[in-house]
Amino acid sequence: MAKKISPWLLSLITSTVLFAIILAIVLIATSHWLYKQGIVELNRQGSTRLELYITYLQGVLDKYESLPELLATDKLLLKALQFPTDSHQIDALNRYLETINSISDTADAYLMDRNGLTIAASNWRAEQSFVGRNFSYRPYFQEAMQGKLGRYFALGTTSSRRGYYFAYPVKKDQEILGAVVIKINIDSVEQNWGHRDEIYLISDPDGVIFVTSNPEWLYRTLAPLDKVVRQQITMSKRYANASLEPLGYDSNKDGNTGQVVRLSSSRTEEAKSYLRQSHDMTEAGWHVHILTNIHRVKRNVLFINIMVGSGLVLTFLLSLLLAQRQHRLAELNRLEEQAKRTLQESNEQLESRVLQRTSELTEANRLLLREIGDRQRTEIALKKTRTELIHAAKLAALGQMSAGINHELNQPLAAIRSYADNGKQFLDKGRLAETRWNLEQIGELTERMAKIGGQLKLFSRKSSGQMAVVPLHGVVDGALEIVGPSIKKSATLIEVDLQPEQLEVKANNVLLQQVLVNLLNNAIQAMETVPQRRISIQAREEGQRVVISISDNGPGIPQEHLPHIFDPFYTTKKSGQGLGLGLTISDRILLDMNGKISAITTEHGTCFTITLEKA
Repeated sequence: MAKKISPWLLSLITSTVLFAIILAIVLIATSHWLYKQGIVELNRQGSTRLELYITYLQGVLDKYESLPELLATDKLLLKALQFPTDSHQIDALNRYLETINSISDTADAYLMDRNGLTIAASNWRAEQSFVGRNFSYRPYFQEAMQGKLGRYFALGTTSSRRGYYFAYPVKKDQEILGAVVIKINIDSVEQNWGHRDEIYLISDPDGVIFVTSNPEWLYRTLAPLDKVVRQQITMSKRYANASLEPLGYDSNKDGNTGQVVRLSSSRTEEAKSYLRQSHDMTEAGWHVHILTNIHRVKRNVLFINIMVGSGLVLTFLLSLLLAQRQHRLAELNRLEEQAKRTLQESNEQLESRVLQRTSELTEANRLLLREIGDRQRTEIALKKTRTELIHAAKLAALGQMSAGINHELNQPLAAIRSYADNGKQFLDKGRLAETRWNLEQIGELTERMAKIGGQLKLFSRKSSGQMAVVPLHGVVDGALEIVGPSIKKSATLIEVDLQPEQLEVKANNVLLQQVLVNLLNNAIQAMETVPQRRISIQAREEGQRVVISISDNGPGIPQEHLPHIFDPFYTTKKSGQGLGLGLTISDRILLDMNGKISAITTEHGTCFTITLEKA
């Protein structure tokens, strides 16, 4: 007799089958939606890059489009066509075209008569010169002889190099005597464009790929060519001996999100799926395409499906466990007494573990107290080290300003020597008034030198770090006095605007002065390439705070560097101009004074903002 299936097992099987069906429906719907959204996003990104590529190509062509028309007006070309046997005339034209070719950075420039025979060329010195060759079969020559601007892309029959040709008729009294041709090299188009998952290509009206970021696709076709078209391409010698083999091509969608195609370079290569987006350049006769590999979309769909599927499976398993738990509750009632005994044993084990854990926590607490003591001693040492570093930074700043200070002191010394010599001569002659005036000048210069030395002595001494009421005007004047030599040397205009003039802050005079010196030196170095340098120092009240702004008209700090400029040893200066500690030290000084510093890049330069407590 067959064993009867329990209701619990039958319910489990039914639930599993139903869950599998729901899971399949959810994953299919999720895959479809994610794939569609991924293609839409790729289409948006590709459209932007395709527009940039079209703009770039149009710019390359527009750069040279008017050159042949300009050359066609040159009398030297007209005379050469009228007197093609004049060797001196032809030689002068060859050199002229060679110069034009060099200046305009074109590949070649040459002049053809009405029969298509080249009578002068910029490459007349080369072994494979165009001179004496007939290019009447080229469409650009035929268009030029019809009085139009000829355009054409092809491989050079002589050089076998790719190029885009512009041709323009040379006329005399409405009679076309010949055509001047400019050939430009477009190899840089492939070098300047390309992306890891994208392929850029340009095809002609016949579907032949002549520019592509995938070298294996060069001179291949998007579709098999008709025999007549292939014969026309061969007769025009447009692509020389290229095989013009078609790529493996299969299109499976064409809509608002672009065309999804499958392409392969050969029959043995596995086809890959791409999102194809195209744009026509009508004047050039080009079809520009961008092919974006959609493997990222498929990979994203697979990843999301794995996550969704895993989540649903985990939820289903948890539900089964919960149902199983409910199923077992009835059996647990029969084992209640046994469970009580087990619980009592577990309780005893738990108490033992609690005692053990309490002992471990006591030991951990003792180690933590010792670590706290170590940290306190480390903080004291760190604070001392930071103070020494601030002092070292001030001495380093003094070292950088030593040349300018030396110049500032040498001028008064030279003047004192001159005034002393003059005073001596005036005294010998009994001219006491002039002698007194010279002595007064010596006194003023000595007072000026003492003021410079006193300011530097104040700046270089170690600060106690004590906060006090500091007149902001005095701090600014002291900082400007210290960096005065650098300001004069760099011819920098300083603008100071304190509102009100008697503005006072809670700070340390010496340390705040060091911060301003650091910022002023940084601003002067940042404006090395600016012809007219200007620094603006402004201060204003905002409630119980004082905001100080130091702005320059330099090139500004790039946005990617702004989040890191206050990090230690992070610097954008040239080698030898700093270690990247000035802004770090300034930030630390202002934090100790309950202040802060920030920086932004504006359209006029860089602006540092300092906020301090109002006195």
